[in-house]
Amino acid sequence: MNQREVGELRRRFRPDRSAISRIYGCYVNGRKEIISQVDASLGNMPQEECEQYLNLMKKVLTGSLGRNLIDIEFSTRQVADSEEHRLLMSLRDTRLEDAERRQALYRRIIDALDMEGGNYLILLAYDAYDVPWRGGDDQLQADAADTVFSYIVCCVCPVKDGKLALGFFSGENAFHCRTASQLVAPPELGFLFPAFDDRAANLYNALFYSKRPDQIHQEVIDAVFRTEPPMSAAEQREAFEEALSGALEDACSMEVAQAVHERLREQIMQHKESRDPEPLALTAEDVGEILRDCEVEEERVAAFVEECSRQFGDNAVLTPGNLINSAKFEVETANAKISLDPASSYLIETRVIDGRKYLLIPADEVTVNGLAVHIQQKLQTMQ
Repeated sequence: MNQREVGELRRRFRPDRSAISRIYGCYVNGRKEIISQVDASLGNMPQEECEQYLNLMKKVLTGSLGRNLIDIEFSTRQVADSEEHRLLMSLRDTRLEDAERRQALYRRIIDALDMEGGNYLILLAYDAYDVPWRGGDDQLQADAADTVFSYIVCCVCPVKDGKLALGFFSGENAFHCRTASQLVAPPELGFLFPAFDDRAANLYNALFYSKRPDQIHQEVIDAVFRTEPPMSAAEQREAFEEALSGALEDACSMEVAQAVHERLREQIMQHKESRDPEPLALTAEDVGEILRDCEVEEERVAAFVEECSRQFGDNAVLTPGNLINSAKFEVETANAKISLDPASSYLIETRVIDGRKYLLIPADEVTVNGLAVHIQQKLQTMQ
């Protein structure tokens, strides 16, 4: 799926646009026990409550592809004959109306998941989308729909205790302390099945959501999809940094680090400005070209490309946004940390003075704990 297709589905999660008629789910406690079931008709609940349910489901389609939204691929064997794919297909084909199959999915999630904080709510919904025709002018034509995309969406939401606060009691005309009941928080994880690729169903893929890119809940992916989970964004960055430092060794200089960060950041910014719905991607060889521009020896460039193949797989496609933090440039020593706007990273230099290594950065205006200080030049007198 690309960003445009994700956005097209996300816009459906409104009472006047979706074909979702019921919400199913269960409330789970910290002992992995189902203590309550959800089977609610959206048409019979107040509009505010209906919107709350739909907003929770919509959260599963937010975030960045490759970071919060992760492509899950089934093998041909799984699609042809596997318990996990049959369960998902049957849930979709029965429009979630089969209680036994819903319970089977709940148990897979519950048995695998250890939710921080204990209690959580699993929600399920089915939708059938009459996909409108997209004309040559890129405008959607709702009256020319020729495809129906039916899918299920699942989200897992922490349930947290409300905080103690003062509240007004109208009967007593006074304020007293009161504790709000347990509140449903935005989803920590969820998924969409099947994927909406080329604006049609792709039964070989699902889209998995994780609120935190560094924690993609691999245990749930394994339990529900039985597939090898992809590397999280944090794992990808760590593997990339290991490949660079391990292959380049003493050639991994400040100048090389600055060049790699700046070139990747430029690609990220240009892709964002282009509004290209397809995810930005590059290969290890693309990064190798940056290293060559920095006059890194060919032998070390080849070693980097080979290490990337070992870490990510042969001919792997890398996501630049997962490899660097494009919002800042950070330098850290044993005793200090310097964080700059990436556009100013060129200001940092390295020097060796009297045999000791230093970081140099212009200091025209300096504050210490918020206090403006002046740097005075010290004059040395000749003895």
